[in-house]
Amino acid sequence: MRAFITVIGKDKVGIIAAICVLLAEKNVNILDISQTIMQDCFTMIMLADVSECSVPFDELAESLSELGRKLELSIRIQREEIFNAMHRI
Repeated sequence: MRAFITVIGKDKVGIIAAICVLLAEKNVNILDISQTIMQDCFTMIMLADVSECSVPFDELAESLSELGRKLELSIRIQREEIFNAMHRI
């Protein structure tokens, strides 16, 4: 199963590193990543393979949310099918 991870917040050193470390610890593979900084706002979207994740999806989502709170960011994860359904015209 694949999932989209979105990150938005004030830019600071270590955002990508912290998220990648958490995902690696949970055995989540990053398939694609796009990030940009608009003025001092950091935005990123990742496509990840969560089929081999070592924890349930809800626990992964909570871990990402908790990391977001620590880094003062919004970090969300959605299953690919839900993401795609929400973005259809």
